[in-house]
Amino acid sequence: MVEMPDRFAAEGSPLLTCKGLKKVFNGSKSPIVILDGVDFELHAGQTVAVVGPSGIGKSTFLHLLGGLDRPDGGQIWFQGRDILHLDPLRLARFRNASIGFVFQFHHLLPEFSALENTMMPALIQGMPRKRAMSIAERILERVGLSERSHHRVSLLSGGEQQRVALARALVLNPALLLADEPTGNLDQANGQAVHALLKELNTEYRMSMIVVTHNPDLAKLMQRQVTIQNASLVETT
Repeated sequence: MVEMPDRFAAEGSPLLTCKGLKKVFNGSKSPIVILDGVDFELHAGQTVAVVGPSGIGKSTFLHLLGGLDRPDGGQIWFQGRDILHLDPLRLARFRNASIGFVFQFHHLLPEFSALENTMMPALIQGMPRKRAMSIAERILERVGLSERSHHRVSLLSGGEQQRVALARALVLNPALLLADEPTGNLDQANGQAVHALLKELNTEYRMSMIVVTHNPDLAKLMQRQVTIQNASLVETT
């Protein structure tokens, strides 16, 4: 098992807090309010599924929490740090070090191997190549891909590619994993394998997770389920 840093030991302590979060898109006729004064808190080690029909703002909410998009109002604190006041460079460094992202379309670099893709966030951070490779190899072993680590990702199956995407998201030991429909493009067997892996990662590493999903089986594995109704965040379980 990959050794995780001490900050993961504080399970139950505040990790991420939002207050009065607002997001509005300009529609063709009138503004479309996606989020209107949303409050949300996530604790270390906690897992949350964001569920509901397409178009209600699930992915938008996730992107705001991860600093990929900016709200039109409100505040976001991560481990007590106001991320909305970070300049672009510091925000990019924060995302790289603190948050792992997994998307439905995994955005791997097809001309590179599984190992090279997994190493990428560490290399971007400036980690020496030898150390980045060692950490990436251990992560790939954990997700069951040690024997495929030197294969180009374009030659891997869909399930294997998504596991590479998970390994890449985990390589810098992020405090939070954000996943947007991580099994949306997988068949049932591969989807269930990724579901099990996400659950194991939370159990082993006490890693917080927020997962956008239409899959009820994946949602049930999370400790909390929330949805967006009338531009408000509503707990469903």
